[in-house]
Amino acid sequence: MPASLPIPSRFSSLAVRTPQDLIFGRAPRPITCGHGLTIGAGQVYPEVNFTLPPIQITEATWSEVVGHYEEIAENVLARAAALKVPGIVLEFELLPPMTERPAWGAEITALLRRHLDAAHATHGLKGALRATITDLRDQDKPPLLREGEACQHVLQAFEQCADAGAHILSIESVGGKEVHDEALMFGDVRGLVFGLGSLACRDMAWLWDEIVGIARKRPGVLPGGDTACGFGNTAMQLAHQGMLPEVLAAVDRALTAPRSLVAMDRGAVGPSKDCAYEGPIVKAISGVPIAMEGKSATCAHFSPLGNIAAAMCDLWSNESVQNVRLLSGNAPEAYAELLAYDCRLMNQALASGGALTLREWLTESDRWLSPQAAVLSPDATWAIAQAIVAEPDDYRRTVAAGRAAVQVLTEGVSSKRLTLSDVERDWLDRIEAALDAMPTEEKTLLDEMRETYGHLYRPASYGLSGR
Repeated sequence: MPASLPIPSRFSSLAVRTPQDLIFGRAPRPITCGHGLTIGAGQVYPEVNFTLPPIQITEATWSEVVGHYEEIAENVLARAAALKVPGIVLEFELLPPMTERPAWGAEITALLRRHLDAAHATHGLKGALRATITDLRDQDKPPLLREGEACQHVLQAFEQCADAGAHILSIESVGGKEVHDEALMFGDVRGLVFGLGSLACRDMAWLWDEIVGIARKRPGVLPGGDTACGFGNTAMQLAHQGMLPEVLAAVDRALTAPRSLVAMDRGAVGPSKDCAYEGPIVKAISGVPIAMEGKSATCAHFSPLGNIAAAMCDLWSNESVQNVRLLSGNAPEAYAELLAYDCRLMNQALASGGALTLREWLTESDRWLSPQAAVLSPDATWAIAQAIVAEPDDYRRTVAAGRAAVQVLTEGVSSKRLTLSDVERDWLDRIEAALDAMPTEEKTLLDEMRETYGHLYRPASYGLSGR
């Protein structure tokens, strides 16, 4: 088991010493949570993520909603016990009404915790419960991020879910998304850097100070991590639909890493969220364990990252699956089995000395078939992580991450391992030129972006009042 290392106040070096050490099941800073579940210390565990079938969540349907979660918990944990999994994480992603009304989210949290406690008592199953709060703070336009009713509901949901029995707290936060979305549609690299490196990083610092404070007041509750799902995964899905270049989505993925790292900089300890495909970069820098998803997430979305996403994971997840009936059983139960078998294979490789071989197969089966996969190999992860820690602030780190991703793609094309169309090559050149033209000082960009995107965001929501 790797020694647990203290997390520094600001990351200026890599926690993972070499690219060879970036591997599934092992993290320099493992964490223990729930019923004795240690994550990142030599085994990969399934993290089962589930949601409701189409249903209105109202007072009138609430008993039906509760019944679905009872059924999900019973089925998933029974399957885990039958398959003798060494440990499991349940992820409860609150739906918007459950954050708007925090008592509802807390009720489901308590329900799931009760089932985990029973499975531990009956079967000795090691387990933990992650509660992922819905970020409602973008309901107002422009978003009101640090005050107002929606913000209060989000913070109350964290508190009440923690009090109800959640072991890990997470969120898919949205600060900066209002600018990033528009910049993405126009292929505006300067806007992407601004949305992620300036706005999103500022919001992450404020929000994660709040989340870490909530967790630290409650023994046994860990501040897990965030995800740039609303940023990088939006780009991935738009590229999948042919609405923007794949190379832009690939570089955007790298741009998200400094933003997600801020959670760890403010005290989050992992595991990071499954839909944070930037997770390997965060792991390389901070050393915290990460959750990932890939081929196992086809119930929720398609991606070109089905195998490579598993190469460095500590939890292996399915994203989110509805509680609907399949031929075998209900879908969450079926996906629990799928994840369990994937984890068995990875754990056998770890135990028998074949982990690096399996990691290589997972990586190379995807790596050069898509630029989005190319930037997530262990070598690319390492290069991007090194570029990030070499810079002193979030803005420069974001620019550096983008440049490192461009270099990975350019070298792939030059070596003829990565094949790009003429249009994609042109876009790669345009992205490189745009990153090279970024101002050295963030203040220059802030002044410029106020004229370009000022109508979309509130400066006070990012601590930028007076600019």
